[in-house]
Amino acid sequence: MTEDEARAWLTTQFDVSRETMARLERFVAILLEAMDEQNLIAESTRPHVWARHIVDSAQLLTHAQMAGEGAWIDLGSGAGLPGIVVACLSDRPMLMVESRRKRIDFLNEAIAALDLPNATVFGGRVEMVPPCAAAVISARAYAPLPRLLESAAHLSDKNTLWVLPKGRNAQNELEATRPSWQGVFHVEPSVTDADSAIIVAHAVKPVARRKGRA
Repeated sequence: MTEDEARAWLTTQFDVSRETMARLERFVAILLEAMDEQNLIAESTRPHVWARHIVDSAQLLTHAQMAGEGAWIDLGSGAGLPGIVVACLSDRPMLMVESRRKRIDFLNEAIAALDLPNATVFGGRVEMVPPCAAAVISARAYAPLPRLLESAAHLSDKNTLWVLPKGRNAQNELEATRPSWQGVFHVEPSVTDADSAIIVAHAVKPVARRKGRA
């Protein structure tokens, strides 16, 4: 996907208004400018930021259309991918969880610059976020699936939709999860990378442990 194709995909998929596109353009500018101070994205992806990061984040919305009302929680938000992008394209409340000080500052500054009233940042570890039942949980390059589910289970209930971008190891991570977690899991292809996939899940809960015989 070229940069022009990425912009065209956004416009077609979400009927993006001029205001929203301008906001996304502004976010890209903020992201690239901040690269001079901290490594928010891989330097090699700078020329492909729209395809590699903006569309890669935005596509998660297409898998979250059936989610109920409520907040979207993004774990380990880092550079605001996908959190900021989703907040630009949707009115759903977005809570971005990030523990690194510089990244927290970057996210807050981006929210202010882009005037995103639906987006907020929790500065701390995922495990420290107060328990809730998010409508959607996302995580991009946060942790292997079993550890991800364990750290964020207290933020979900049976109705929570998980949309989790993964690379080539999506199926392997899913298999590693089955002994300890159950739910409805499926793997969707990424629109930006033929080798990547998105794990979509709901009704996720720990596997009940069998009691040993007396």
